[in-house]
Amino acid sequence: MVKSAPSPIASRKPSKVEGIKENSNFLREPVATEILQDTTHFTENAVQLLKFHGSYQQDNRDNRTKGQEKDYQFMLRTKNPGGLVPPELYLALDKIADEYGNHTLRATTRQGFQLHGILKKNLKSAIATIVNNLGSTLGACGDINRNVMAPPAPFKNRPDYQYAWEYAQNIADLLSPQTGAYYEIWLDGEKAISAEEDPEVKAARQRNGNGTIIHDNEEPIYGTYYMPRKFKICVTVPGDNSVDLYSQDLTLVVITNKKKQLEGFNIFAGGGLGRTHGKEETFARLADPIGYVAKDDVYDIVKAIVATQRDYGDRTDRRHARLKYLINDWGVEKFRTQVEEYFGKSIEAFKPLPEFKFYDFLGWNEQGDGKLFLGISIENGRVKDEGSFQLKTALREIVEQFNLPIRLTSNQNLIFYDIEPDSKQAIQDILSRYGVGDEPNKIEPLVRYAMACPALPTCGLAITESERAIPGILERIRALLDKLGLQKEHFVVRMTGCPNGCARPYLAELAFVGSAPESYQLWLGGSPNQTRLAQTYTEKLHHNDLESFLEPIFVYFKKFRKSKESFGDFCDRVGFDAIREFAASYEPQTANGANKSRHRVNLKEEVYSKLKEVAESQGKPMTQLVTEALEAYFQNLS
Repeated sequence: MVKSAPSPIASRKPSKVEGIKENSNFLREPVATEILQDTTHFTENAVQLLKFHGSYQQDNRDNRTKGQEKDYQFMLRTKNPGGLVPPELYLALDKIADEYGNHTLRATTRQGFQLHGILKKNLKSAIATIVNNLGSTLGACGDINRNVMAPPAPFKNRPDYQYAWEYAQNIADLLSPQTGAYYEIWLDGEKAISAEEDPEVKAARQRNGNGTIIHDNEEPIYGTYYMPRKFKICVTVPGDNSVDLYSQDLTLVVITNKKKQLEGFNIFAGGGLGRTHGKEETFARLADPIGYVAKDDVYDIVKAIVATQRDYGDRTDRRHARLKYLINDWGVEKFRTQVEEYFGKSIEAFKPLPEFKFYDFLGWNEQGDGKLFLGISIENGRVKDEGSFQLKTALREIVEQFNLPIRLTSNQNLIFYDIEPDSKQAIQDILSRYGVGDEPNKIEPLVRYAMACPALPTCGLAITESERAIPGILERIRALLDKLGLQKEHFVVRMTGCPNGCARPYLAELAFVGSAPESYQLWLGGSPNQTRLAQTYTEKLHHNDLESFLEPIFVYFKKFRKSKESFGDFCDRVGFDAIREFAASYEPQTANGANKSRHRVNLKEEVYSKLKEVAESQGKPMTQLVTEALEAYFQNLS
């Protein structure tokens, strides 16, 4: 006898968003009505549903004027399984950014692109253009499976990497919303031509599997209410943590035999990083190993895990709605038992895995079939033209000239692949002409491995700066390390404007998490390979106090580290009590033994940008330029 999907177990009143989803006619209303209205923004109910369609309503806080309407604009996020961006889609996004957006693209930490600054009147045209150029925004946001990640490296001689790409795409298809709302609203009912879905995926979507399917429903997997919250998946290969696998709701690890043929997948579940300041019941959590399934069962196990979260996840408190809280409350054993009930059989024992390491795949590389790939670093993911640095123009020219496919990385970078070796010099010439480097060893390591979320001025959740602040923060950290004799040291630094953790700060060796205007929680102790959670070291650090606060920590690291020990590993090993004890008695000294005092001056954004540009062109530290300019100014005064 086939079981029906059980009703949610929570007896408390569902959250308001659950009612909005229930009354939306599968994501149609009120979005379908309000997109036709001549207004600058949507109502709150429509805003909640708009996320499922891949867009967030925002306002530019830099432009807020008391008594006037907010400067409403929209962020569009693309869904690119495995980070794949076909050349025609890239060129379409580049054009949309100029015609409707703020003239930039932003590579996300989930291997997609974001477009910022789009007005409501242009939203439909922008989405239609994306879909008509082999792209989609459907399910890039909202209470649904988000973009399915995979290692971006195009190793054609590594079948395991090819399997990861294949199954990332297939699982994205399996869990894609089936409602017709997206095409009805944005393309007037015309479904765009897309790649043919794998027949196994189509069959798996309808296969019941002991209650995984909701019968007679437009959404057979999700049902009327969709998921309690967002659901994040990645597929990777043993040893490759280029996808931050421990931060995902569900991770599948490709397992092959000695002949490099696919046998099955190891399963991790229950990772997630979002939290709320002052709410100890919210926390970052690493995914747990759950077990192993054969390749023929992979779609059914994915459905079983999704169904468990769908039916038992907390729909009353959105702060407690992610899968990580269900597994934390139940324990892994109870969770596995429930998943097996939906799955219809036992999950096999977890297969042994090597240690996971982080790779960014930057620079020129062989892809294993005679062709090359090139990883290009994009600072904070922001594709832009600024002064002599013309990254946006360079990327567009390369795609136009060579028609290359792209894979985005989880560290907000970009990989061109399938490059003919005789095209290498021409591509290097284009990059050089527009001031873009292709040698990763020339990138400041702190910058190379850092990430930041957009935060102010557009993110409505941001408490303080992130993307606009991190260049200056990293420069100050580098100057401090250099001063302390740690010139060769670097570590993973991440920054967010709020505790939601979009740049995955809780896996960094050193992280700044916005806690108040111009202030941050400081997190320490994650691993260089993002396999261990960091911990809160201090609740509020004002950015002006950065050097005086970090100096004793770095000095302690210098004095007591083990050989080749990373900063994050050191902080985790010695513990925060020992670091605090050292810091409490630390007295910074100048060369003549006097106590040191440090002063800071804030600069306007445009002045800072110009100062940085000139400093880079002259090969001088920014501090030196400022000092020289002020000394000359004071001389003129006298």
